[in-house]
Amino acid sequence: MNYTNEVDWHSIATHISQVSGQAFQIQTAYPVTGGCVNEAYRIEGMGRNYFVKLNKASHLEMFAAEAAGLAELAQPAVIRVPFPQCWGSTGEHAYLVMEYLALRGDTEHSTVALAQQLAVMHQVSKFPFGWYRNNYIGSNLQDNAVESDWVKFWRRHRLGFQLELAAQNGYTGKLQSLGDELLQDFGLFFTSYTPYPSLLHGDLWSGNYGIDIQGQPIIFDPAVYYGDREVDIAMTELFGGFPAQFYEAYQECWPLDAGYPTRKVLYNLYHILNHLNLFGGSYLAQSERMIAWLLSELKA
Repeated sequence: MNYTNEVDWHSIATHISQVSGQAFQIQTAYPVTGGCVNEAYRIEGMGRNYFVKLNKASHLEMFAAEAAGLAELAQPAVIRVPFPQCWGSTGEHAYLVMEYLALRGDTEHSTVALAQQLAVMHQVSKFPFGWYRNNYIGSNLQDNAVESDWVKFWRRHRLGFQLELAAQNGYTGKLQSLGDELLQDFGLFFTSYTPYPSLLHGDLWSGNYGIDIQGQPIIFDPAVYYGDREVDIAMTELFGGFPAQFYEAYQECWPLDAGYPTRKVLYNLYHILNHLNLFGGSYLAQSERMIAWLLSELKA
C-alpha cells in the first residue's frame, strides 16, 4: 500500500517540530525501497532530512520497541545507529521518524570496522538474559522475559515460543515431535560453554547494516536483547553471509568458542522458524532438516 496520499504528513511535521524545538515543514517525501514490513520514506524540508517508517496504527508498539532498541544500541556509543526522533500515530497510521543517514557501498576497511565495533559492543553486558521489554522480530512478537539461565531462556522464549506459534499456524506433526525432542535435550550443547549476556542487535543480517558516506558502519532495524553473542554472528551467516574479512576481524578481537559451528544452527533455527510463521510453508522442510541435524549431533 502506498501511504503518501493518505497519511497526515502535517501532523508528523508538527511532531518533529515539537521534539526538535525547530519549526519543520515537509516539502518532499520520497519512497525508499528495501523493507518488507513497513512503508519507508525520506522526507525533506527546510534544509533537513528524516527517514520515516509507516504502518497501520495498530503497529505503534512495534515502532516504540524499535526506538527503544536503537536507544539501547546507541548508549555505549560503539556502533552508529540512526537516532529515533519521534514516533506516534495519526489517523489510521503509525509512524517512526529517524535521523536520515546517506549510505554508500561497503569496503574491506568498513567491513573490518564493523566486526571490530561489534566485538566491542558484545562486551556490553547486563544480567540476566533477555531485556526489560518485549519487541519484534519482523512483525512477530519477540518474548524477552528475563531468565538467569541461558538454556531456559532459549528454550522458553525463543525455540519454544516459535514452535508454539507454528502449532497455532497449523504446523503440527513431524515439526512438533522433532521440536519437542530438541527442547528436551539441547542443553547438552552447553555442557562446556557458558554464554555471556552480551548486548545483541538480534536480527543482524546483511540487510540491517550499511556504511555511511564517511565509511563508518551503521546498524538498524534491531530486535535487541541481552544474550549469547554467537546469536548475532550466526545470523550474519544465515542469508548469504558477510565478507570473509568480517569473520577474520571478529575472531582477532574476540575468538569464538570451538562449539560455535554447531550452535549457530541452533540459533539460526529460531529465525527459520520465525520465517515459517511469517511467510509460510516454504520454510517447513528447512526447519525440520535443521532440527534433525541438531538431534543427530547430540547423538554423535
